[in-house]
Amino acid sequence: MNETMNNGIQRMLDEYDTEDLTIVTVCSHTSLQIFHGAKKEGLKTLGICIGEPPRFYDAFPLAKPDSFMSVSSYKEILERTDELAQKNAIIIPHGSFVEYLGASDFANIRLPTFGNRKVLEWESDRRMERKWLEEAGVPMPRKIKGPEYISGPVMVKYHGAKGGKGFFIAKNISDFNERIDSKQVHDLQEFVLGTRYYLHYFYSPLSTDGYMLSQGALELTGIDRRVESNADEIFRLGSPTELEKAGIQPTFVVTGNVPLVLRESLLPKVFEMGEKVVEKSIELFGGLIGSFCLETVLTDKLEFRVFEISARIVAGTNPYINGSPYSDFIQPEMSTGRRIAIEIKKARDMGCLDRVLT
Repeated sequence: MNETMNNGIQRMLDEYDTEDLTIVTVCSHTSLQIFHGAKKEGLKTLGICIGEPPRFYDAFPLAKPDSFMSVSSYKEILERTDELAQKNAIIIPHGSFVEYLGASDFANIRLPTFGNRKVLEWESDRRMERKWLEEAGVPMPRKIKGPEYISGPVMVKYHGAKGGKGFFIAKNISDFNERIDSKQVHDLQEFVLGTRYYLHYFYSPLSTDGYMLSQGALELTGIDRRVESNADEIFRLGSPTELEKAGIQPTFVVTGNVPLVLRESLLPKVFEMGEKVVEKSIELFGGLIGSFCLETVLTDKLEFRVFEISARIVAGTNPYINGSPYSDFIQPEMSTGRRIAIEIKKARDMGCLDRVLT
């Protein structure tokens, strides 16, 4: 973390009562486990919502935030930072929070935020994301330079995290030309056939034991697979040829998550990939902090291809409210939401909150 960033966050924290912190996030995505984990660790919680507080929280009292901030639009959050600062707010980003507010506005929130906001620039631009991952040396699907180079199925990806909405498969150049939205920035990757594994990591710059890196330690907290509509069910309607004739195309909107366990012999590769990504992040922008996810395809040759990175808590951690088969080997009943709260408390008690907040 550079000195200017450290000085900026420290000035904010100088105005805080760090013994009375409030964990804050938007009421969506992974908010239940973020609030649940923070409450387990004795921290106050506040949920930001549009309009009236969602009633479903009443059904989950152990994960209901202690208080709500109702806003008319997500942009209003930027106007109410002083109010949140008075509550000693620590912002926890998740995919919906960043998407609803916009990466640029989120990066400029004048409140202490868990993680390194510099990662937003690298994650939200697919070209910069690829530069990061390629320079880290992790295996990736082959990049297709342009539609004229399409010689087989390709994955077309628009920039930004949209819960799978920004993906489609083109089988050839005519299929691409028919479906592409030329107004949106996009990238092309080869379509890799295999099993999808979404690998949940947590990087702590504060840890002094475990799977050690040049600074801090890396943890594997879980693995999931996404349930996607309609891609996971579409072939019940017939063969790909029949579907194509009927004008039915697979879509990849994420509707849920399924827990997974990987062959144990593959765990060394999982840690090697995570290590390379973190070490390169330290070099490029001061380092990832906290939770992140490598989104991968595992081929029948047992080779990983990393097709994307999500640099914050992901919804695939939601099945593991009381811990995963991997996090249980670290600490029982530890969700990713709780792991975030533990890291914040640890940094506070060590007097170095500026090492995990920006």
